Amino acid sequence: MAVRKNQADLTAPEKRRLVDALLQLKRDGRYDAFVRTHNSFIMSDTDTGDRVGHRSPSFLPWHRRFLIEFERALQSVEPSVTLPYWDWTADRTPGASLWAADFLGGTGRDRDGQVMDGPFAHGAGAWPLNTRVDGRTYLRRTLGSSVAQLPTPAQVDGVLAMTTYDMAPWNSASDGFRNHLEGWRGVNLHNRVHVWVGGNMATGASPNDPVFWLHHAFVDRLWARWQALHPGSPYLPAAGTRDVVDLHDTMRPWNDVTPADLLDHTRFYTYDTVA
Repeated sequence: MAVRKNQADLTAPEKRRLVDALLQLKRDGRYDAFVRTHNSFIMSDTDTGDRVGHRSPSFLPWHRRFLIEFERALQSVEPSVTLPYWDWTADRTPGASLWAADFLGGTGRDRDGQVMDGPFAHGAGAWPLNTRVDGRTYLRRTLGSSVAQLPTPAQVDGVLAMTTYDMAPWNSASDGFRNHLEGWRGVNLHNRVHVWVGGNMATGASPNDPVFWLHHAFVDRLWARWQALHPGSPYLPAAGTRDVVDLHDTMRPWNDVTPADLLDHTRFYTYDTVA
């Protein structure tokens, strides 16, 4: 059983194996397929139309399956690799360990946001951006420039205390845990982190930045924590809606999975802790 660890606890060999697997997926073209999928869905998910991956109740199970697929791809390269998570309530600055040159590299230079160090820097030659929203082919970040502060533990605890998963109108105007975690309401958790990283993470092609996977692993861990705190609070909607994914509806682009299939993450992996 795969165990997902806090990135701050990774050993140097664990970091190296993860980076090597990421670079191999990039070389063989599989990485860019994940970028294309995410960009396609975030562009088509709207508040008033069919929505699956974003602005909808299935935001959390959709990304859970997306991460499972990506983790399996990494493991096809290096079986020992699991996705680490970035606890952005604790590692809150551009000086945190995940931004070191031996792991993800740091923020971008002032004039254009280009990341200049680490294995994913343009100068390293191994990370060209092939699926993008503009003509720039290099990884960009502007850590902390657009949003000064990452979410705090107290803000996370406030969202985890919410007892209802989701509610009508089942979009970015909804109240409930899912939308407050996604970030369209309240203190803004998930969305704020994308903007804090900036650069490619602030676009639909956000998986171009490998930190996307560490961010979403932490979002998934927060969902697991919420489930443990509220075992009597089900995924909603259960049935009968339009334009969103009910509990037993199939989630595009897959034809073999529903939200109900993904409620128990321990069927696929565990976290070092969800307390």
